[in-house]
Formats: sequence, structure tokens, C-alpha cells
Amino acid sequence: MYKRPFLLIALCFLFQLIQAQDYSVFTIPDTLMNNANAVIRSDEYRITIKDIDKAIIHHKYVITVLNEAGNKYAVYHNTYSKLVSLSDIDGNLYNAAGKHLKNIKKKDIADYIDDNQMAMVTDKRIKVHRFYSTDYPYTVEYEDEQVFDGIFYLPYWIPQISNYCAVQQSRFVVETPVDYKLNYKSFLYPGKPSIINDGKKITYAWEVKNLKTFDDEDLSPNWEEMTTAVFLAPVHFKIENYEGQMDTWHNLGKFIASLNAGKDVLPDNVKQDVHHLTDNLSTAKEKAFALYNYLQKSTRYILVSLGIGGWQPYDANYVATKKYGDCKALSNYMVSLLKEAGVKGYYVLINADETDLHGLWDDFPSPFFNHAIVCVPDGKDTLWFECTSQTTAPGYLGAFTGNRKALMIADDGGYIVHTPDYNSKDNMQVRVVAASIDSAGKLSAVLNTRYTGVQQDILNAIINELDKESKEKFLNRELNLPTYKVNDSKYMESKGLIPEVNEQLDISALSYATISGKRIFIKPNLFNKTASKYNENETRLFDIVLPFSFRDIDSIDIKVPSGYVAEALPKPVTISSKFGNYSITYSVENDKVKVVRDYERTSGRFPANEYKEFATFNNNMFKADRSQVVLLKNGD
Repeated sequence: MYKRPFLLIALCFLFQLIQAQDYSVFTIPDTLMNNANAVIRSDEYRITIKDIDKAIIHHKYVITVLNEAGNKYAVYHNTYSKLVSLSDIDGNLYNAAGKHLKNIKKKDIADYIDDNQMAMVTDKRIKVHRFYSTDYPYTVEYEDEQVFDGIFYLPYWIPQISNYCAVQQSRFVVETPVDYKLNYKSFLYPGKPSIINDGKKITYAWEVKNLKTFDDEDLSPNWEEMTTAVFLAPVHFKIENYEGQMDTWHNLGKFIASLNAGKDVLPDNVKQDVHHLTDNLSTAKEKAFALYNYLQKSTRYILVSLGIGGWQPYDANYVATKKYGDCKALSNYMVSLLKEAGVKGYYVLINADETDLHGLWDDFPSPFFNHAIVCVPDGKDTLWFECTSQTTAPGYLGAFTGNRKALMIADDGGYIVHTPDYNSKDNMQVRVVAASIDSAGKLSAVLNTRYTGVQQDILNAIINELDKESKEKFLNRELNLPTYKVNDSKYMESKGLIPEVNEQLDISALSYATISGKRIFIKPNLFNKTASKYNENETRLFDIVLPFSFRDIDSIDIKVPSGYVAEALPKPVTISSKFGNYSITYSVENDKVKVVRDYERTSGRFPANEYKEFATFNNNMFKADRSQVVLLKNGD
């Protein structure tokens, strides 16, 4: 009878050993360790939908960090708000052998305002924790639970969070009542989910195992198109006191219209301003431009998000009184101003990001939007307005929201629209350089550059938002010279449907040209060079995405000391490809080296099997851009 306690002790020890073996780094397959900074050992994301307005999300995951670069994956963070509670946070730290070292302590969990968008008023908060281990490799285990009080948005599943983070096992489970309709859209998932209906609930399950790391590839598609991803959307939903349908884009638009209803009432003083500005104007375009300028001068962007306010705009009177609002409130305010002037404007939901160009998916009505803008149909044309910017030209969207699908909200529902696609004629960079090189090789140059369309987007922000030091850092990257001094800089903006920025720079650079005996060596394409080379023999995994078209034209004159003639002059280069067209010519006459460079890029998505052709095109430009002119002293 004395043997039983020892047996229990042995069994407990064995159980602990098994657990330790589970989290030991030695149980990770070598194929997952290769080139990895971290490995997700196990991950279960379980969503239990109780009703159209109630869901419980339970998440448990284990990550092994292999080196310092993997530390960012070991940080726990999750959000909560008025509509989403967060509880039952637990965490554990293990060493390389899988031995338990530390448990999470409540006092160590930080709690912050979730101010990623510089919110002035928000009920969104974020809890953060990390163990601060530097004894690599180590493993963290976290678990928590969220409760959604109201459903409009449902979490999505992207098990591989980075191309340098491998996945050993990840599982995504959604449980719904039997009469609940759920839409989903998957990327790179083999086959279909497991779906079980036991008469009481329906269980959907997706699972992946052994996802390996892969290298970065420049100009790749969106992340959800490079790895497994599953997005969810409720067909019938309720949030606070609002119910809606998401079975079609039209019905989703009806729901958004219901959120916005009655929020277009302006105070009397603003109505008077509207009529003062527009009553003497004859066209919708003139009126819209005048009101947009009024909006820019009288309001500023500040995020205000409380409860359903993450989806519902604050009313026009609020913006008129406070003089601020977020994208939803400012766009609704602009529509209200237009309405008072007798111009029909529409509130538009959109994905705003240069790296998120897919817009919306036609076949998957869903609420994956992060921005609101305004459009005004004007005969054959449609005017577009970015209402959060105080400096953007009226009628212009740029790379931020241009060239993608969006959801326009009309009184009767939603309509898919496409924002302007700015082409190479819109997106120009035309530069004229007058330069000289003295007998010591010092370069002095005056640059006059005209930027239009998408190519002026960054300049617009620099002119209006950056301080002197930040501007100089930008110029350092732009000019691509090892050492230089900006003696003077001037900028002038011209606003229009295709805005323009004119830049004038006076610069100098020591030892730009190499002088050796009676020869001068110059690489005269001074400022606009193809940035990098590609390995033509590399096997490409993903499509090549060139996000927008543009055209660069550079005309360069470099005066050299008198008495030199061309000893070696590069031949002209002309390249035509589906990816664009390029030409460059070099000449020497009357003590001047002249260069004319013309590059027009074609936007589009190209299959991975065309990578070698793309790399060759790019590398030929890279070489031609760096061609050298050799000048010889005449008569010596």
C-alpha cells in the first residue's frame, strides 16, 4: 500500500516530461527551422457564434523564438472596447528543452489606449505582455478569450504571420447555430474546410501543418495572396440596435446608409457659408471644389471612435461645431455640404493603402474597409475627394485610394465603383539638369523637376508636413549621391485633377568626377538610376506586381573644363518590354556631356514565370544608367 504514492509521483513526472517534450525545440522538424526566426508550434483560433449579435473567440498559441529577430513574434497583444471584452489572459515561458520557467502575472500586463490612428476620443484599448527573454531559443504560450457584443466584423485567419515565421500546426474553427448563415473566402487553402452539422450546431474547420519559410520577393502581391488565409463575413448580423444583411454588396450598402441616416443636418451658420460660396457658381464641379476648399480650411482629421462609432460617422453638426472628425465624419460632412448646395455627393467606403490595392472582392460582400471618401458624379466624369487631408488637391486621390474598387453608398443601397486609375501621362517626373564640373572634379548643379500625379504624392507631404531636417533626409535618398550639399531648394504647387509640384534644387558634390592625368571619368546620369539588380537565375514564387504606371524624362547637360574630347562614349540603349519602355543616349559637344533618359513603366500583374524576362529588363536598365563617359584632354 506504500507503492501507490510513488506510482502517482512517477506518473506526474512522466506527464511533466511529456509536456516538456512537446515544447522542446528539438521536436521541431529541421525543414521548419531553416531560415526561420520563429516557429508557431501550435495555434487554435476558435470562434463560437451564439447569435447574430454574440460571439466568443478563444485563442491559444505557442511560438518558439529562435533568435533576436524573432522576439517581435513573442509579444502578446489583443484589443478590447465597449463592444468587445477581453479576459482569461494566460501565458507561460519555456526554455529550449521545454522546461517551464515563468507564468504571466496580471501586474505585468500593460494596458494602453489603442491609438494607432491618433485617436482623440476612443474606447478601444490594447493589452500587451512580453517575457523579455534573451536566452534563445525560448518558447511562449498564450491564451485568451474575447466576447463580441454585436457582430458586424468577424476575425480572419492568416496562420503564417511572416515569411520568416514557420508554422508547425494551426487550426481555425468556427461554430454557428444550425440556422446561421456564414460566408467565407479562402486563399491558398488546399481543398475545402471540414463542415459538420450535428443538428445542434455547424462546425467549420480549417487546418494547416508544416508551412515553411520563404525569402522576400520584391514587388509581391498582398500577403493574403502569398500564404493561407480565410476571411469570414456574417450574412445576417446585429450591432447595438442596428440589424443588417451582408448577402450582397447592395444590402451591405443599405446597412451603411441606415447608420448614416439623419446625420446630414448642418447648423444655420454653415448653411449660410455654403450658399455664400456656391450660389453664384454654375457647375457642380465648381461648387464641389469650393466646398472642398472650405472643408480643408475649417476642419482637421482626428479619429473619434466609441462603440459603433468605429463604423458610424458623427453627424454634420458635430463636425461643424468641433471643427474636426475622422474619415467617416468628414466624408459625411462633405456630402452634407454638397447637399445644401444642391449637388449630389456619395459616401464611399474603401481600403486605403498603397500596399492593399485589391479594394473589395466582388464575390465576397464583407466589411474589410479602413477608410471613407466622397465621390460626385459629374456627367461623364466622377469627382473624388479625400476629406481627411488639408493639402490634397480637389478631385485627386493619388496612390492612397486610387485604382481600386470601393463601395458607394446610395440611398437605396451599395454599388461597386472603381476609383481613378492614374496612367503614365498623369504620373510624370520631368527633370532638367544644368551642371558643371571643375578641374578638381567638383559638381555644381541646378535641378528643375516637375512631378505630377502619383509622383508628386510624397513631395506634397514633404512640403506641407515635414521639418527642415526631415526634408534634407528625403533629398539625400532622392538624389542618390554619396556626398552632396543642398545650397538652396524651392517648391511650388499647382492643384488640379492631376496636381503638380515643381522643385528647384541648387546642389554641389565634391569629387563627383574622377580626374586622372589627362582624363576625366564621369557617370553623367546623375540622379535617376534604376535602384537595384535582380538575380536572373532565381526561381520566383509569386507574381510580379507593378502597382502604377509612370514616366520619367531626364535631360542632363554637364559642362566640363574646356579642351576635352570624348575618348569613350556609351552607345545609345533602347529597350522595349511588356514591363515598360526605356531609352538613354549620351553625347559630347562644345565642352558639354549630354544625357537624355526616358523610362515609362507599365503597371500590371505578371506571372512568376515571366520573372527572368523582368529581371533582364531591369538589369539592362541598371547597367545603362551607370554607363561611364571618358574624356581626354585635347592636344596632350
